[in-house]
Amino acid sequence: MAIDNQQVEIPQTIPMLPVRDIVVFPYMIIPLFVGREASIRSVEDALAKNRLIFLASQKDITEENPSPESIYKIGTVAKIMRMRKLSDGRVKILIQGEAKAQITSFTKTNGSFEVSVEKVEDSATAHTQPEIDALLRTAKESIEKIIAFGKALSPDILLVLDDVTDPGRVADLIASNLGIKVQDAQ
Repeated sequence: MAIDNQQVEIPQTIPMLPVRDIVVFPYMIIPLFVGREASIRSVEDALAKNRLIFLASQKDITEENPSPESIYKIGTVAKIMRMRKLSDGRVKILIQGEAKAQITSFTKTNGSFEVSVEKVEDSATAHTQPEIDALLRTAKESIEKIIAFGKALSPDILLVLDDVTDPGRVADLIASNLGIKVQDAQ
């Protein structure tokens, strides 16, 4: 069963959640713990609208109130699948990455960010289909070798990679599983 590309309709403006020490890629499903007041407001805004939120990594994870300059411009539009309020005041959300996007403008309202974003399309490639197939095969074989050398990766990634034929999705899936630094993943 091949995994198809899904198209997500991105609204003109979308609440933004600055995230620390992680890059969320399209199709990733991941829980996030949200504790900053402004970030919780962004989550609530997203839930009140269409459940879509823009996740962008902070350049400095120690910064409590990041400015637009301290946030990477490339991020991921994600759908909030679930939200649970915790007894300590934080919220736990389960999100699924939907599409890569780039911030075109920031607006700060009540301390939280709302952004305008533009979807980032995977670059058109100059490679022929046989070349793309060979590159995908090489990437998948490299992951097999990484697992064989003892890297702590789920062997299930190989099963998922077998079903993915889109080069951009393969790259995102591999990058999200290698544990690379945020600035390198950007």
